[in-house]
Amino acid sequence: MVSLLDIIGPVMVGPSSSHTAGACRLGLLARGLVGGTPERALIELHGSFARTGEGHGTDKAIAGGLMGFRPDDDRIRDALDIAEREGLVYTFEKTKLGEEGETHPNTVRITLEHGSRKAVMMGASLGAGRVLVNEVDGYPVEVSGAYHTIVLVAEDIKGSIARISGILADDGVNIANLRLTRKQRGGDAFMVIEVDDRPEEQALDDILALDWVQWAYRLDKVAG
Repeated sequence: MVSLLDIIGPVMVGPSSSHTAGACRLGLLARGLVGGTPERALIELHGSFARTGEGHGTDKAIAGGLMGFRPDDDRIRDALDIAEREGLVYTFEKTKLGEEGETHPNTVRITLEHGSRKAVMMGASLGAGRVLVNEVDGYPVEVSGAYHTIVLVAEDIKGSIARISGILADDGVNIANLRLTRKQRGGDAFMVIEVDDRPEEQALDDILALDWVQWAYRLDKVAG
């Protein structure tokens, strides 16, 4: 089904929904993985992002997203200058993140540092401002930004999903989708929980208080 948004695109600053609005939303999602504006960012651009991104403002859009700017924020036009003033040290590199035909042409890998937290996220801008994050810290994921999302790494133990689901239920939050990825049984598990409403900070604190949870972050809804 084709929506009106697919036809006219999102409200945004810049000439291209893929190269600016989508790029900004990828920056917003990456920002959530380190709990705020990063101190350092390595942004690796692939395919069309690498070839034409600068002309379409992809670099400004990603930097703006990393600082919390939404796609319709006029500050995106000056995002690189603002980032330098705010102390965000960024590097853009053109690279190849996979074989042609296998990796979406509007793909970016973003490596961030904020305090003691470091995160690596890879995602693509699909058009009309839609995005898909497909990898976080080496774990395969599917995050569209259409929901408020909690991402966490925890020990792979029995009852972990039920315990976390209970915390969210106590907060009055309904789970829309939940995906768990693990590299081996009994090792670390990466959990992506998409929810209908924005969880309160207390719910996130309660999840973090579980001694088998290594880290957890909330990614606010960026689309829809």
